[in-house]
Parts: sequence; C-alpha cells; structure tokens
Amino acid sequence: MGSKKILLVEDDPNFGTVLKDYLALHDYNVTHAKDGIEGLIEFKNGDFDLCILDVMMPRKDGFSLATDIRSTNKEIPIVFLTAKTMKEDVLRGYQVGADDYLNKPFDSEVLLFKIKAILQRKESDVNKESDEFEFNIGQFFFNSKLRHLSYDEGENQKLSPKESKLLKMLAVHKNDLMPRELALTKIWRDDNYFTSRSMDVYIAKLRKYLRKDENVEILNIHGEGFRLVEK
Repeated sequence: MGSKKILLVEDDPNFGTVLKDYLALHDYNVTHAKDGIEGLIEFKNGDFDLCILDVMMPRKDGFSLATDIRSTNKEIPIVFLTAKTMKEDVLRGYQVGADDYLNKPFDSEVLLFKIKAILQRKESDVNKESDEFEFNIGQFFFNSKLRHLSYDEGENQKLSPKESKLLKMLAVHKNDLMPRELALTKIWRDDNYFTSRSMDVYIAKLRKYLRKDENVEILNIHGEGFRLVEK
C-alpha cells in the first residue's frame, strides 16, 4: 500500500529535521514545511494522510493553518504540537478540528503510537462507512447514497443531506451507542451548544419518519449519545 504521507509544519529547523528523519526511519513519507504559509502551499499541492502542525509559528499559526486545511478537507487527521499546556489552547485545537495534541517536549514513541492509532482508526472508519450504504431498519429500507427511506416497500421519503448522514451513522451503529461527539464532529464539524441543539432537531425529525414501525426507536442515552434499536 506504500508508506503514509505526512505533512509536518514546524518552524524550528533543527527539531523539524530531527522529527522528519525519525518518522522517515519508521517508514513515513514526510514533507517538512518551515511555517504556516509554506505548510498551506505544500498541503494544497500534495496528497497527505495526516498533518502534524506546530501551534506557535510566524506568518501563520497552527490554528489558522488547521482552519484553512479543514475548509478544503474535513477528514484528514491533524495532530498539534505545542509548547503551551494552557487549557484554552487545547480546547481551541479541538474546536478547529484536531484529532490529537502533544505537548513539547514529548516522547517520540508516543507520537508514533498516536499516528498509528489515528491512521488505523481513520482507515477502519472509511472502510466501515464507505462500504455500507444500504440498510434494513425494521420494516424500513434506507439507501444513504440516494438518501431514500422507504417503509414496507412503499414510497421513498427523500431525506436532506444531514438527515441522511445522521441516519447512516445511527444505522452503522445499530443497537449500539452512537456517541454524540462523533456525529457532531463528523457531520457538523463542531461540538458546541448550538450544533448540539441542531442535532437534537434532526434526531426528532428522524424519530418522526421512523415512528411508522413501532419496533424501531432512537433512544437518548443521557450524556452519551443515541442508540438506534430494533426491538
């Protein structure tokens, strides 16, 4: 399958070179950019599997760069490196779409494990979600590609893009917990009060569609998420 491609954006030339060489030793293909502007150019011109971004950089900081990356690619994993341990910075990192965070100085082996775990999780998510697009939910048949939901082989109900994505995520996790944060970050790209309320509205819409089958229910697991259950 070839080695995974990593974009490393780090303005400390010595540390950046050492980290690039270390990752290369472990079979990663690493492109090292020296600041945020250069990092954005490399990102737009390349095809990467993961980004490692230093937070404090001249010309464009890591948060701004992550926001720019997220505007064109909502799925690529992002790991932040920071010398700061302030809670506000960590929260801001996650708000702009970080998958993980490492405080400098850090153990290089820990970074390796994090990269491996993120890439494996990403691969399994992609396989799980892209392979399945047809679902039987009680007496309902749902095609997520066409966004069609039909009851008992009847007329198709056309769902909105967000309704379809949310129902697909529930169907993938059928009879299991679908974490609230997972849906908010993957569909709404944010986890805050307003997006959370928005998701509750969509859950209510899906419940309305599904109530034709009394054996199908979306349960609210308090503080955790939702479960699509077939009784």
